[in-house]
Amino acid sequence: MNLNLTGKRVLVAASSKGIGKAIAACFAGEGAHIMLCSRHEEDLKAAAEELRERYDAQVHYKTADLSMKQDIEDLVQAAAEAFGGLDILVTNSGGPPSGKFEDIEDETWEQAFHQNLMSVIRLIRCSLPHLKRSKNGRIVNITSTSVKQPIEGLILSNTYRAGIAGLAKTLAHELAADGILINTVAPGRIATDRTYHLDKLKAESMNTNIEDIRARAEQSIPLGRYGQPDELAKMVVFLASTANSYTTGQTLLVDGGMVKSL
Repeated sequence: MNLNLTGKRVLVAASSKGIGKAIAACFAGEGAHIMLCSRHEEDLKAAAEELRERYDAQVHYKTADLSMKQDIEDLVQAAAEAFGGLDILVTNSGGPPSGKFEDIEDETWEQAFHQNLMSVIRLIRCSLPHLKRSKNGRIVNITSTSVKQPIEGLILSNTYRAGIAGLAKTLAHELAADGILINTVAPGRIATDRTYHLDKLKAESMNTNIEDIRARAEQSIPLGRYGQPDELAKMVVFLASTANSYTTGQTLLVDGGMVKSL
């Protein structure tokens, strides 16, 4: 299957490590031009150098705090100027803090709102003029299985990630006339630093070790293991390619069969 991604201009948000970096690497391997972003310049520089060396890819990067409107506007402008336009947008952001409802103050709610929901809205809004000119624009949002089945202790994610799924379903209709397809990819237990951190917190709260927590989690996954970032990245890259020509407005779980909802 030819994904037709050679020379495509791609912005991958929150992409200096973890899932975002794996997605950027998968695009680079298909010959796309990549704009990376995160808040930490040293991590970005290292990631960009690695992708250039491994794939001989055209890779740019820019620091950006995705909770800040101006940073997002500057990021999209930089990507469009670097590549002469934009064909693909992958929205992504670090997960919000864990916690129970009664323990979370307004400030934390507001920060998560800007980081995890408004960042997606702003990235799409700023990218739309470029994606419309592309004629084959693609948007893929990275969320969580919490959009289908709430996760205990992650009320912020349960609340705001679900809004992204609703946004994408609505925009699938509004953007179809411009040839733009938009989908949502919901990772399950993917082996990243974020998953390790959540497992560690759970282990501490239950006075056990992290290996036991991971073993219990793996028992709930039909495939019996955590996923790897590149396994998720392949799904994202397919949805963002022109090989996907008829799937839009959908939420696809990459979770090894963990979520049991229909």
